[in-house]
Amino acid sequence: MNKAELIEIAAKEADISKAAAGKALDGIMAAVVKAVSKGDTVTLVGFGTFKSAKRAARTGKNPKTGASIKIPATTVPKFSAGAGFKLAVSGKKAKK
Repeated sequence: MNKAELIEIAAKEADISKAAAGKALDGIMAAVVKAVSKGDTVTLVGFGTFKSAKRAARTGKNPKTGASIKIPATTVPKFSAGAGFKLAVSGKKAKK
């Protein structure tokens, strides 16, 4: 599924125009990116958590030449799926 298809489904489910659904999706994505880039965590209960994680410096290899290269430390975005999302994907039913 691409962004256009997601917007179409969201518009249909929420009974709003595609333009409104597109603006809402863009706003949500921008808010998540801004929060995570500041180091905040965004939690959507049942769906998942977006956060930033530090990746340590390490030594890698150039696959073409085999030469060792230094890969600098960096901060990367990370997503952890929530329990409801995991259950939906696995096809299992929630325990009562």
